[in-house]
Amino acid sequence: MSQIVILTDSTAYLPTTYCEENNVHVAPLSVIFDGDAYREGFDISVPEFYAKIQTGSLPTTSQPNIGDLADAFERLPAGTDIIGITLSSGISGTYQALHTINMMVDHVQVHPVDSRISCMPQAFLVKEAVRMRDAGATATEIVARLEDLKGMIRAYFVVDDLEHLQRGGRLSMTQAVVGSFLKIKPVLHFVDGKIVPFEKIRTFKRAVKRIEEMMEDTIHNEGAGYVIGVIHAEDDAKARAEIEVLEQRFPKAQIEMSVFGPVIGTHLGPGAIGITWYKAD
Repeated sequence: MSQIVILTDSTAYLPTTYCEENNVHVAPLSVIFDGDAYREGFDISVPEFYAKIQTGSLPTTSQPNIGDLADAFERLPAGTDIIGITLSSGISGTYQALHTINMMVDHVQVHPVDSRISCMPQAFLVKEAVRMRDAGATATEIVARLEDLKGMIRAYFVVDDLEHLQRGGRLSMTQAVVGSFLKIKPVLHFVDGKIVPFEKIRTFKRAVKRIEEMMEDTIHNEGAGYVIGVIHAEDDAKARAEIEVLEQRFPKAQIEMSVFGPVIGTHLGPGAIGITWYKAD
């Protein structure tokens, strides 16, 4: 059986210890402030990033370096299967970059998997790939399972400040100004791999409550067998308060916490919160 290497990009925001212990390779994306590139998770921490944007600086973002990835793949043994789980192709070229590398490197087989999302839902896919690899599954079996699992994961998020979505091209200037004036906090989600509004709701608290209502409609048996994730933008207290609410509503669920790191935080801004869930087999 060929060796299976699991690769993801930094927007899965998996803990370094998890990646080291489970042999998960991470390709960093970068944020660029005033011409200087910082690889998230390597050159800039989450707190450092949010401290910089609080001063008014807003970076651009860039995908992993194709040459660096190709060089790393060249050093792998012949016949290696690389399962590359990327953030959505609708907001980044990372997925397409893996297809390009697959044509550049002959002795290994790259299996790009477009998560069609990012952050914790992407991490869910990585963890499932690790579980299956360690259980002896083939690369083909793992990829097929991940494609099925993508359709089972639900994820919604709310931003505190519409300016970041507007500056990132997700909202028009008029939408952002009117929305801010009316205290609109849109519930957002991914459709066809892109961030789009799901519902427009007044006040942040009501928007989060709307997500909780959707969870109650879809999660059964007090959450038994479900995995729930709460994602925050450098606001640990807000995330922990939400986890306490969810623990009361779904006491049998497995609830985890993660962050919106620099690349995704560029689009969502400080104060954002996301909630994601799926029924694990």
